[in-house]
Amino acid sequence: MILDSQQNDTSFADVWEELVWRGLVHVSTDQAALKELLSGEPITYYCGFDPTAPSLHLGNLVQLLTMRRIQLAGHKPLGLVGGSTGLIGDPRPTAERTLNTKETVAEWVGHLQGQVSRFLSGEGENAVRLVNNLDWTGELSAIDFLREIGKHYRVGTMLKKDAVASRLNSDAGISYTEFSYQILQGFDYLELFRLYGCVLQTGGSDQWGNLTSGTDLIHRVEGVSVHAIGTPLITNSDGSKFGKSEGNAIWLDPEMCSPYRFYQFWLNSDDADVISRLKVFTFLGRQRIEELAALVENEPFRREAQRTLANEVTTLVHGADATAAVIAASEALFGQGDLAALDADTLESALRELPNTTTSPDAQIAQLLLDTGLVKSASEGRRAIAQGGVSLDNVKVDDETATLEGRVAPGGMAVLRRGKKTLAGIFVE
Repeated sequence: MILDSQQNDTSFADVWEELVWRGLVHVSTDQAALKELLSGEPITYYCGFDPTAPSLHLGNLVQLLTMRRIQLAGHKPLGLVGGSTGLIGDPRPTAERTLNTKETVAEWVGHLQGQVSRFLSGEGENAVRLVNNLDWTGELSAIDFLREIGKHYRVGTMLKKDAVASRLNSDAGISYTEFSYQILQGFDYLELFRLYGCVLQTGGSDQWGNLTSGTDLIHRVEGVSVHAIGTPLITNSDGSKFGKSEGNAIWLDPEMCSPYRFYQFWLNSDDADVISRLKVFTFLGRQRIEELAALVENEPFRREAQRTLANEVTTLVHGADATAAVIAASEALFGQGDLAALDADTLESALRELPNTTTSPDAQIAQLLLDTGLVKSASEGRRAIAQGGVSLDNVKVDDETATLEGRVAPGGMAVLRRGKKTLAGIFVE
């Protein structure tokens, strides 16, 4: 198992130092206290994941791997999937969330719990425990909630939270529902403190207001100081939002983001981003990452760091077999492997990422060059064929009037190539 091979870097004095080196601490409560806490006896800590979609995404993966590093140091993780907070949704910067049905949220809770359990060990004295905040909020009346929890919050303080303040200054404003989200998350921390002695919460730095909602509540109610770590929001070197590709999030579920697309996302990392990605998203040690950093600096054309990153993270999320399949697909698409040896699912997911078209078995290849955007006109397509620059499944097409007939069976797929690196996918009805 992948979990069995994971370990923290022993060149660091403790996990806190490694978290800092990997750039995972953007904001936190008292750092000296956290260093002492994480280098001492096992503690219980948690991170929450709201089921606002049927899958986790790359932003959630930052939290899962941060949790795993702390677990590897001997501490006890609680993976909270928010069956109640998922019914509300934390405030987005610009507009209200669409509320999903209770049935949908319950279904997604199951999906996310399965994903969380894959990244955290369920064995040993510090095995992960999955919790659902609907267990302690589901039967709580509004009156009890206001009396027991709401009385500890001051509206003035709540209004200053970044997520709330940004919405108040927008045209959309903010509903009382989303305004109350921070109270629910604070209540989660209080309950986990009471039930399991939880003393640390991790989350994204954009959630800092919600994280401190819990630390403040526990201090008021229990008179105890607990902790929070806010990881940085991962952005690309150009400032664009990380984990977005053509407007679509990079999901961890292979049905929502194919392993091929997932692998290519990492492979296409910019030189300016790849080393920080290796620190955050892999368990490679400091020495190996520094070696890769030197290669980026001195031999960037090799793209060794990008290939290592893509291999490591795809294996982590989808497994070694899926990673081997997508690497084979990448090589075969570019003429360095056997297309016939690829399994149909991997080939299809790869072709779907290329310009592609669905056509009939008797379609002319020159026209398909146009339909897929490999040429600008059918005549240009015929010239490309005449010049010997077109192939189908790595077999050169030498007839300007050639069709797919006899080359691709109905229900089949093919790789159409112009030149060495310009590819398209063909799907035959």
